[in-house]
Amino acid sequence: MVRWSRGAGVALAAVLALCTRASAEDFPTRTVKIIVPFAAGGSADVVPRIVADWLSRKWGQAVVVENRTGAAGNIGADAVAKADPDGYTLLAAPPPPLVINQNLYPKLGFDPTALVPISVIARIPNALVINPSRVSAKTIPEVIAMAKANGGATTVATTGNGGTQHLTSEMFQMMAGVKFQHVPYRGSAPALADLVAGTVDMMFDNLGASMQLIKGGQIKLIAVASAKRMAAMPDVPTIAETLPGFEAVAWFGVAAPPKTPMAIANKINADINEALHDPDVQKKLANLNAEVVGGTQQETADYFKSEIARWGKVIKDANVKIDQ
Repeated sequence: MVRWSRGAGVALAAVLALCTRASAEDFPTRTVKIIVPFAAGGSADVVPRIVADWLSRKWGQAVVVENRTGAAGNIGADAVAKADPDGYTLLAAPPPPLVINQNLYPKLGFDPTALVPISVIARIPNALVINPSRVSAKTIPEVIAMAKANGGATTVATTGNGGTQHLTSEMFQMMAGVKFQHVPYRGSAPALADLVAGTVDMMFDNLGASMQLIKGGQIKLIAVASAKRMAAMPDVPTIAETLPGFEAVAWFGVAAPPKTPMAIANKINADINEALHDPDVQKKLANLNAEVVGGTQQETADYFKSEIARWGKVIKDANVKIDQ
């Protein structure tokens, strides 16, 4: 029988810690894969690619973005959750697979809270947009008055049941004391197409996806769901100016597999923060109407926890269900 003294155990732990630290300092020594659990072309894909390109140059290694879609982001997140905890497979995703789906799906193949939070790259506010030929309201108070007068007949499009746009709509209804008729679509593109066509009255959508149609006059922007007015659009009011405390943004987080060493998590976090201070990266994100976030690994972990609680409450209070 081999007997270990307490001193030997402490020494071994110290050696392992030093090895992990050295490994983190050398990281990465090969290709890093970033799994995006949504389709190419949308904000959820474009935002991580901006940072991935910068990291590839910083690290001198390929950083490959792989789109692995399905089940509201759960398929891609599950792949990361089952990957080796060495930092070479990362998840870059908006809220659903990180902080929402555990409150919607009765069974997941992974535990989102076991993922190691790394960073929040940026956030883009959701916004209330209308078809001006169907809706005459020009302000949030007028939208609320219209909805009350219509008695639940006002139609609101979303990108699907349980998504952030749907939950934004539910939160609005609860805070404003109104009812909408929910019309779910499979993604932003078909929902916006029907909004432009006049099939539905309005939509809570991510501002980045709607901006071209807003600029073209096909749809009208009523208000944004950020906590304060956007610097790029100071004349556009926030929903919170009418409904205090209202905030709903699409943010883009990065997480690593469970049990990824903190030294590696902090190394990736620091490098992402460096990327977010690069003027070229900032310009590209600004072109998407995205606000740079960043912060420490612990701040990211705390933010994930607060978002789980916040959206969990909306889901519970609105009794949102999802079909599997």
